[in-house]
Amino acid sequence: MNKYEKLAMCTSSLADNNFAVLAKLFPNAVTEMIDENGTVVRAIDADVLSQEINTRVVSGKEERYQFTWPDKKKSVLLANSPIAAALRPCREESVDFDTTENLYIEGDNLDVLKLLRETYLNRVKMIYIDPPYNTSNDFIYNDDFSEDTDAFLSRDGQYDEQGNRLVKNLDSNGRFHTDWLNMVYPRLRVARDLLADDGVIFISISEEEVHAMKTICNEIFGQSNFRNTIFTRRYDKNLNRQFMEQGLFSMNTGLEYILMYSKSPDTKFNPVFREASEERAATGYWKGFWNDADRPTMRYDILGVMPESGQWKWKHEVANEAVENYIEYVKHYQSTMTLEEYWEHTGKTKKFIRRNPNGNGKNKGVEHWVAPAEGILRNTNWSDLLASKPTGVDVPFDSPKNAEVLLELVKLSNVEDDGIVLDFFSGSATTAHAVMQLNAEDSGKRKFIMVQLPEVCPPDGEAAKVGYKTICEIGKERIRRAGKKIKEENKDKPGIENLDIGFRVLKLDSSNMKDVYYKPEEYAQMSFVLDDFIDNIKEDRTDEDLLFQVMLDLGIPLSSKIEQDGKVFYVDDNYLIACFDKIDIALITEIAKRQPYYAVFRDSSFTSDSALVNFEQVFNTYSPKTIRRVL
Repeated sequence: MNKYEKLAMCTSSLADNNFAVLAKLFPNAVTEMIDENGTVVRAIDADVLSQEINTRVVSGKEERYQFTWPDKKKSVLLANSPIAAALRPCREESVDFDTTENLYIEGDNLDVLKLLRETYLNRVKMIYIDPPYNTSNDFIYNDDFSEDTDAFLSRDGQYDEQGNRLVKNLDSNGRFHTDWLNMVYPRLRVARDLLADDGVIFISISEEEVHAMKTICNEIFGQSNFRNTIFTRRYDKNLNRQFMEQGLFSMNTGLEYILMYSKSPDTKFNPVFREASEERAATGYWKGFWNDADRPTMRYDILGVMPESGQWKWKHEVANEAVENYIEYVKHYQSTMTLEEYWEHTGKTKKFIRRNPNGNGKNKGVEHWVAPAEGILRNTNWSDLLASKPTGVDVPFDSPKNAEVLLELVKLSNVEDDGIVLDFFSGSATTAHAVMQLNAEDSGKRKFIMVQLPEVCPPDGEAAKVGYKTICEIGKERIRRAGKKIKEENKDKPGIENLDIGFRVLKLDSSNMKDVYYKPEEYAQMSFVLDDFIDNIKEDRTDEDLLFQVMLDLGIPLSSKIEQDGKVFYVDDNYLIACFDKIDIALITEIAKRQPYYAVFRDSSFTSDSALVNFEQVFNTYSPKTIRRVL
């Protein structure tokens, strides 16, 4: 009896998974009901559930604190619903396809995120997105909740050849905020699943929707996981000067916001620094040693001062040593060198405390010395950095994000050498540029995943005039040029030849499988030709198309090393071996002897009945632990 299993070849339903968890925890809460179509369906009894968790369950029209809008419930369902789609590799548009660990994915980012969810669950260290700001001129993804697919695709509006959803959100639209919220919400819900337990997400947003975005993120990531709002500076614009004589309705916007959330409240960040002035880099200064935190154990007598409230900044033993250090300097070195010179002469590690006789306030003159610093520890004011900056590689794009800002965010996030950085509104691919730049600086091996809808460039825009048809073309070309530039600028650095500046291009498309593969309940209502059942794979799909869908289904990273020997694919050496061409007993035996973790074949690949019958026997002989799957 054959023991291989069929691959599902579609994403799982998150709602089904959540139901299964609840059913396992509270089996007595599982019940049945009749839906609006008269069908008996499974359900969770809220009354029983509320009794089990022994707390108040709010339902119906009871008042409660919440943030809601039209179609929010459908937006949740959209985030949880499964899809049958595929990511098809495009070698001709890729760079170093066989060796790179970076990905560039074209397509509707909600569908792409769903496809990535199981494979990259809890694997992404940092997410950065720069979504549409909803300024009345932005294009947003239109996740329609009422029309069927055919009706949607035939509706007037913008969409690409794949039917990706893109419409203009005008402020005259009665659902101006609702449409934007329904676009953002499901994408962030799915994105949260991809974040590692110590992962972080940064979201660039302007003042139009910063409050709504923060409220959404509080709900999805948890208010306790909000960390900061970072401010960056916009270019100064003089648009309002023409209206000065008539009086201004508002001022020009000078800042942009970056919301910063973690997945866990325990996540720690790396310190990042801005460049100090020449004076600050060469000169120290004295500062009061007291602060207003209230830790009684940090209140002690030093230089005759004992604070009644607040605390000193350092532990008692450290402060005593700092007092002795300053006494030593004054007694033996003050006449021959400055304190800065003494500090440098002694290894730049000594701390100093003194009492200024002219001091007053709660410090009562007790001061500690702040040493010279080449970098100033950053706070949330990043106004020294522009929010947008030209790409630097002669690729046209309207207001591309500043790669310096993204590089600082990657540092702040503590993305380790092999960590993954995801941007699913990647635009001009600034995030990819920043990851490659930082890897060049510290010899890191961070990987990026860029996701972008292939929006058509405006025909009268600069990009279209020089030959770019879509934003994806701009993004890919920027990565190519930025990678070459970074390598050239660092050509004398040891190991720079190992810098990964490549990327695999994958394009979202319909499933590789024929519809009949997914809808067996409709068999009796449809007319079929017998040949339709012989092969369940679409005629235009390649073996490599199938391989990448198998990798997604089995949870294998799409950046994994792939080798091909004839008609056989080897992924991550022998972790997965797949063959979608004709196979006989000899080839099956050869594959089984390699003892892969997974072995995947095509249903129609077996050259004879004997090959199919002996398939399991061969693996049971040579590699019984191999997990076998068939398309």
